Amino acid sequence: MSARSDHPGTSLGAVVARARRPAHRPARRRAGTPAALAAVVLAAACSTGGGGADGAAGGDPPTPEGAPGAETSPDAGTVPGSGADAETGSGTGAVDPAAVEANELGTVPVLMYHQLVEEPAGVYDRTPEDFRAELDRLAEENYVPVTAGEYSRGEIDIPAGTHPVVLTFDDSTNSQFALDGDGEPTPDSAVGILLEVAERHPGFRPTATFFVNDNPFSATGAPEALGWLTEHGFEIGNHTLGHPNLGQLSDGEVQRELAGNAAAIAELVPGTEVTSLALPFGVMPSNAALAVEGESDGHTYRHDGVYLVGANPAPSPFADSFDAGAIPRIRSAGPDAEDAEHGSSRWLDRLGDGTIDRYTSDGDPGTIAFPEEYADRLAEGHRDRARPY
Repeated sequence: MSARSDHPGTSLGAVVARARRPAHRPARRRAGTPAALAAVVLAAACSTGGGGADGAAGGDPPTPEGAPGAETSPDAGTVPGSGADAETGSGTGAVDPAAVEANELGTVPVLMYHQLVEEPAGVYDRTPEDFRAELDRLAEENYVPVTAGEYSRGEIDIPAGTHPVVLTFDDSTNSQFALDGDGEPTPDSAVGILLEVAERHPGFRPTATFFVNDNPFSATGAPEALGWLTEHGFEIGNHTLGHPNLGQLSDGEVQRELAGNAAAIAELVPGTEVTSLALPFGVMPSNAALAVEGESDGHTYRHDGVYLVGANPAPSPFADSFDAGAIPRIRSAGPDAEDAEHGSSRWLDRLGDGTIDRYTSDGDPGTIAFPEEYADRLAEGHRDRARPY
């Protein structure tokens, strides 16, 4: 039985056309969502300068230089839990954070992928072999995947001594995910390769976030594809219905793109909450607050994290430099690729050799462990969970 290539009436656009009615399911606000996120994102739009173009348009976005900086606060050093208890490891965590060199204020690589093809046609393409090698490297260097939503909400529950990594995929192409005639992921798709690597590296959690547009994973069909992904622990994120440049749309058009896509996904896979957005071309809407939340045709949306196009590692979600309305991602690229200096291979080198501080877990999701000298990096709202040593 061959995979179906045409599914009339099951695209996201077809679903949202049927969904335009007064009744709607309000988006549930998750615990830990920043209350002032809609206001904060306004400042983020000014600092990002409009982004660039992502893989669907073939453009190469401007790349900020340097890793996210750590800002200081006037009351640094007053976090609870410092002193003898932290130094002797008698806090609430399962292990002494010093023993694993925990640093939950370090940076996190959020990797951005587009197509997997045997003959890459641009800087956003990678071969299946390259993708497999990058996942093997991540597993061997003790990275554990978490979803974009888990990262942006600070729900990072990974073993002590390991590092979170966020795998994100834009544009919902068949090279990322397709089911074969037996209902299994095709082996050279991104999901098939991820499952293979996870089987060889048992600690490497097979999860990722797929930012989808209208008619995702057409070779399989939207209901079947999105249903399989959510049932197997993957996150479905918003990438708009038609992949427009949001900076060129009116406020109403922006909200129709975002609310329509979220509503269609929720109808195709009932119970699915869409809480992460990847901006097409990395461009903020003119009214940047609409990237976070809005409403159209009786359907609401709210995003816990708004993701940009390729740049640098992202701050810890507990750092005062973290901005959930403008989260940087790293373009996946090998050491010899075009603009390799800002690609994933070079950033992973810097994270691995200590040039840049990386997030290392203490194994306890209820605490935030870090060397005491980094206390000034901790965001005010997380000080009750601090575990400096």
